[in-house]
Amino acid sequence: MSLITTRTKGVFVIAVTPFTPDGSLDRESIDRVTDFYFEKGADGLTILGMMGEAPKLTQVESREVAAATIRRAGGRPVVVGVSAPGLAAIGELSKAVMDLGAAGVMVAPPMGLATNEQVEAYFAQVVEVLGPDVPLVLQDFPLSTKVPISTGSLGRILEAHDSIVMVKHEDWPGLAKITALREAEAAGRRRVSILCGNGGLFLPEEMRRGADGAMTGFGFPEMMRDIVRLSQAGAWERASDVFEAYMPLVRYEQQPGVGLAVRKYVLEKRGAIASAAQRRPGAALPPAAVAEVERMLARQAAKLAALTEPA
Repeated sequence: MSLITTRTKGVFVIAVTPFTPDGSLDRESIDRVTDFYFEKGADGLTILGMMGEAPKLTQVESREVAAATIRRAGGRPVVVGVSAPGLAAIGELSKAVMDLGAAGVMVAPPMGLATNEQVEAYFAQVVEVLGPDVPLVLQDFPLSTKVPISTGSLGRILEAHDSIVMVKHEDWPGLAKITALREAEAAGRRRVSILCGNGGLFLPEEMRRGADGAMTGFGFPEMMRDIVRLSQAGAWERASDVFEAYMPLVRYEQQPGVGLAVRKYVLEKRGAIASAAQRRPGAALPPAAVAEVERMLARQAAKLAALTEPA
């Protein structure tokens, strides 16, 4: 298994965790959805993230999901989310998944950190627990964690810890932060990989600002694949055309509390998982929402077909 580095690029899909309708792990669908993501163009996967229902899993289940996904990935990179309230749990799960062949681990700051100094001290402790050889993704997602990380503080963290090789950028608004990071690198600070989240809602703009790709989930991973590859080729207008075809569903998926239900509904419909079930607490889409999603899917298909028609 190759490790992630400061030069890692492309699309790392945030994988859902499949469950059966009774709430148990759907082991067959772990293999199925892993295959699906790679078939649709993923360069790697990130598992046990916030949209992977990681807090609903036991430690034993977390290791089982990691082992199954890493095995099915067949040497392609898998990053594992290991965020937890305590450093002991982070250290234990990190060691386990790295021994299994993970490409790196991802950590978000816990709620309650109120100052830049506290955030910087926290990541220094995380790096100390993990050791210098474990590639670390710093997840900057203040809309969820309620922990804002200033650009200056983020820069000091990156300067202090070489094992932090990637920033998962999910600040919102946060495009200026990408620009600031790249400008600092141009002025001499070491480079880090920047992959972006938020369901791809700002992916065309993030790529223009200097991001290396996407690390997020969506029912159509090929959207992220196409936008990243077109952007890397400088085909900015074509990338925007592709994004606009998917935009209504991307936007709909960003609704707090319902987004994962939408994503799992689409993945079940596409055959990637056997059931859209979430582990409790979590509810299926109500009929009115299903009708709205189906309408968006039909319009999306028509727009994509128009994009591929010869001029």
